[in-house]
Amino acid sequence: MFGAIEAGGTKFVCAVGTGPDDAVISAEIPTTTPEETMAGVAAFFKGKKLRRVGIGCFGPVDLAGGRIARSTPKVAWRGFGIQAWVEKALGVKTVLDTDVNGAVMGEYLWGAGRGIDPLLYLTVGTGIGGGGIAGGRLLHGLLHPEMGHVRVPRVEVAPGICHAHGDCLEGLASGPAIAARGGDYGLAAEYLGMAVQNYTCVLSPRMILIGGGVMKHPGMLGMVRAAAKKYMNGYAPLPVIRAPKFGQRAGTFGALALAVRGGKV
Repeated sequence: MFGAIEAGGTKFVCAVGTGPDDAVISAEIPTTTPEETMAGVAAFFKGKKLRRVGIGCFGPVDLAGGRIARSTPKVAWRGFGIQAWVEKALGVKTVLDTDVNGAVMGEYLWGAGRGIDPLLYLTVGTGIGGGGIAGGRLLHGLLHPEMGHVRVPRVEVAPGICHAHGDCLEGLASGPAIAARGGDYGLAAEYLGMAVQNYTCVLSPRMILIGGGVMKHPGMLGMVRAAAKKYMNGYAPLPVIRAPKFGQRAGTFGALALAVRGGKV
């Protein structure tokens, strides 16, 4: 069996299996301190024989160092060596990537984006993040993708709320940003449509999957499609824009996909 750790900013979810059909999934483990949260992770995997574990982690992530970057807003987790901790505690090799790169891998292997390349996955919730597959590989480079922190034109008086950039996409269209302006989902859809146009022009994906809690708002996906069409203004075709197959399980099955494929598409 393979192990999966969806290391989210508000909760961790673990699983064992070989794919979505046989996965056994843990209860949610609150993301508090590394000591408390990782104790819950270790308890779930105790006694289980695993071939490899995939870790899809909230970011930013220092992939080369196997740790959560010191720039994360979650102070208690800054610099935490999550990869070494899991390997020592469970005695098994791991594959570490961002939660959204894991999610795009799961959707590519088993879900709504099966076999589609290039493919992007965007999650819109407490924060905004994105991952992608292009040319048969997960997107990596100087860093992993940080699609939530692209700049989009601000079309309102109120400033954005991102702790690092203010008026980036996350600062203007995430769940807390929507709450800060009194629940205006239509304006958030405008910003997300701008971002979709940006991603399309730069990466030329064939499909963009958009999930996360914000996308549960009635009609949200349709509003984003309409905004993207407006901002592209007929200049170029838009990719297929749809919801991920696995919904709120995309991160969990994504981490499992990282383990099954060893991080390789």
